[in-house]
Amino acid sequence: MVENNTFEIIVGQLRGIIKHRHLDGKRNAVLILANELEISPLDCAAALLSLHFEGDVTSPPPPPIQTVTVEPLDLPPIKLQRYRLDVGKKQRVDLEWLKTMLIEESGVDRNNIQNISIRNDYTLLELPDEMPSDIFLHLKNIEVNGYKLNIKRLKVRKSTPKSNSNRFRRRR
Repeated sequence: MVENNTFEIIVGQLRGIIKHRHLDGKRNAVLILANELEISPLDCAAALLSLHFEGDVTSPPPPPIQTVTVEPLDLPPIKLQRYRLDVGKKQRVDLEWLKTMLIEESGVDRNNIQNISIRNDYTLLELPDEMPSDIFLHLKNIEVNGYKLNIKRLKVRKSTPKSNSNRFRRRR
């Protein structure tokens, strides 16, 4: 077996040959030999190398691959909007079907469909706030078991301060 230092010798010899000799005829010969033997030019070059050197020519181990640590991106949270759908348990709507339908019809990510509450006659849920108007209009007209989805944005209730709630109490 040829030792690793032989590899460095071969590299040095090849650099000298490539730098100072014309190799066009030898390249063509390798291509013709590879074609004749029905092998790749790389296999042909390896076979020719083994003709010149006895035993195996082993290369040094490859340099270690440097790993690059990538910091996770801190994306801002997606702002969600509360919506009401005019379908519920009466229309045989279930959670998985609803999520699948919304993903297919609007392209929203499964993780961005949140706080689903399927009631008897309607459903409440949260979807991304920045829904394009064409998708919103499309969702309004989708039918579920003969009933339109009729999606509507719900206004966010502002909580009333406690001082105002005392205003409506009767005095005794």
